[in-house]
Amino acid sequence: ITAAADAWARGAVVLPKPWQPQKPVLPVEGMRNILITSALPYVNNVPHLGNIIGCVLSADTFARYCRLRNWNTLYVCGTDEYGTATETKAVEEGLTPQEICNKYNAIHADIYRWFNISFDYFGRTTTPYQTMIAQDIFQRLLARGFLLEDTVEQLRCENCQRFLADRFVEGTCPFCSYEEARGDQCDKCGKLINAVELKNPQCKLCRGVPVVKPTKHLFLDLPKLEEQLEPWLEQSWATGNWTANARYITRSWIRDGLKPRCITRDLKWGTPVPLDGFRDKVFYVWFDAPIGYLSITANYTDQWERWWKNPQQ
Repeated sequence: ITAAADAWARGAVVLPKPWQPQKPVLPVEGMRNILITSALPYVNNVPHLGNIIGCVLSADTFARYCRLRNWNTLYVCGTDEYGTATETKAVEEGLTPQEICNKYNAIHADIYRWFNISFDYFGRTTTPYQTMIAQDIFQRLLARGFLLEDTVEQLRCENCQRFLADRFVEGTCPFCSYEEARGDQCDKCGKLINAVELKNPQCKLCRGVPVVKPTKHLFLDLPKLEEQLEPWLEQSWATGNWTANARYITRSWIRDGLKPRCITRDLKWGTPVPLDGFRDKVFYVWFDAPIGYLSITANYTDQWERWWKNPQQ
């Protein structure tokens, strides 16, 4: 308190000169280098105050604080644009998925500019860098034996001639009988649902009745990672700042044993799967979207790996 009062009394004249980073902002040897991201807003709607307050404004406040501390700071964000929600919105508005993304990316960018959010770069996930980096990570997983192939039962609409991704199906919840449950979860009771478990399923596109058919998918072999993950988690829990909720949820997953997780979808709108037998599929958005932080940084600077693969700084 005494030091703060003394600094205040001496005024701004004695403060160090504000740090002016080079453009593009890159890590600097000997400085504290801070990379800030906020959750990528989904592109199928107009952002509201909850979106701003929930992640964008808090990250912006922290970015401004870091710059005032003369820390070398990069703050990036962008719109999350692949997945079934974009396809659904495109059908609703009579546009292509790309047109929907272009429309709402511009709306998002304008609103954040109006709020004077201090992004160093605001990008998007529908870019060549996204495809390149996501496919590269996929190829590395494949080469290291971390992927499985399996056949799953899935709903197919013969009228639309397509397998139906989770959000293209509606029906009655098998747990609480809510009549407008989605193919991935019920918004009334909150339970996760496998689309084939729905009662009276309907295709959201044509309102036809889908049939159950087998289709091949690729899975991340999470059980293979358990042996390495558990000691890492123990160390991270001991030294990090995990919330009680995050610890509880993670422990429950480990306790119950990790299960293989499907990373492909029968959709057109997404990052293509670069593997024979699966080239008509795309990556599931929760495999693809987190890679958006890397690809958005890559669109900002071709030296993006200095931020993402540089633990020494």
